[in-house]
Amino acid sequence: MNKRRMNRREFVKIVGLSGAALAVGLRARGAESVADQAASEALNSMTPKVPRRKFGATGVEVPILALGGIFDIPTNQLVLEKAFDYGVRYWDTAYSYGGGRSEAGMGIYFERHPERREEIFLVTKTGARNPQEMTAQLEESLRRLQTDYVDLYFLHGVSDPQAFTDEIRTWAEKTKKAGKIKFFGFSTHSNMEECVAAAAKLGWIDGIMLTYNYRIMNTDRMKAAIESAAKAGIGLTAMKTQARPARRGESQEQDREANAQEAMVAHFTARGFTPEQAKMKIVWETKEIASICSAMYTVTVLQANVMAALDRKELTEADRSVLFAEAAETCSGYCAGCSRICEGAIGYKVPVSTMMRGLMYRNSYGDLELARETVASGWQGDRAVLGMIDFRAAEQVCPNRLPIAKLVKEAAELFA
Repeated sequence: MNKRRMNRREFVKIVGLSGAALAVGLRARGAESVADQAASEALNSMTPKVPRRKFGATGVEVPILALGGIFDIPTNQLVLEKAFDYGVRYWDTAYSYGGGRSEAGMGIYFERHPERREEIFLVTKTGARNPQEMTAQLEESLRRLQTDYVDLYFLHGVSDPQAFTDEIRTWAEKTKKAGKIKFFGFSTHSNMEECVAAAAKLGWIDGIMLTYNYRIMNTDRMKAAIESAAKAGIGLTAMKTQARPARRGESQEQDREANAQEAMVAHFTARGFTPEQAKMKIVWETKEIASICSAMYTVTVLQANVMAALDRKELTEADRSVLFAEAAETCSGYCAGCSRICEGAIGYKVPVSTMMRGLMYRNSYGDLELARETVASGWQGDRAVLGMIDFRAAEQVCPNRLPIAKLVKEAAELFA
């Protein structure tokens, strides 16, 4: 881990210098001159680097900030360039992201900078659940990424521990021996606590990426799951740390939510950082979390997140209280991913959690394409099924009292 963190004034100064000099390293896809290489190396050496943490028992250290690949990477190569400069060298993508454009975009970068491949902790994912499809998707991912291995390979979107079959374990061990993956694990957006706790007992899961944020981090089940994974030597990456809602409340709820959010903005502005940075800081307080994976679409967002990682100012009890108060006031719009509860109440006929996640991408991120892709990953668009389901049972057991019937129908309209 870095012994010294850059303060805000030093960081801003370096950002200004690097912004002016970055063009040196951004020539068209061709060989750089010796002078260009020297200038690039000099720039890289003076740019502040985010701290690193141990990734479970793997023997690897990773940056505490990871680049989430859910954006149009082929046309945003500058983000990759700057991420590398800042030491954000944990890059996450997936076979499905952008129909393959995310992996292909990283492949463009590695083609331009083959010498940097080994400096990147590269993660991709498969939605397949049988060895034949997993092999086919991995081979295609490697081709797109223009590499012969990935550092960590995930089963994408696990929501049930039954996914951890002996067949999958055998495949992972075989693929490791072949040198195509170094480590194996899974990502999980729903039933996170159950999946993490089950994985801790297996002995062959190296890493997990899970939804983890200020809204859900303090439950007894989550704390126990994190502790069990850490004891098992599993590296943990947090995602969805901003905990964006799937919807806004209605009438009086909107007023209450707006007041809570305004109070949060005012509080953290006075403290010298943004609410988004505070939400990351509180996750980093959990030392078992090795890294936060963030979808950083622009250099501006990347730099804001890097500043949060470098900032030595710690959260106070008052800061935490503000975050938790906002979480309580706005919970009626947030799906906590406990799909075993709501989906179980309706006989698992509809993937409620997946549809809520799709709405979150549309309503909170403005990403309609990703919203549609997410909903389609779990629901095939049969509206006749929705009309035959009484969602009241699901709404009655939802801890956050989401209007599930209304939101499921709203998610279905993404395909209208």
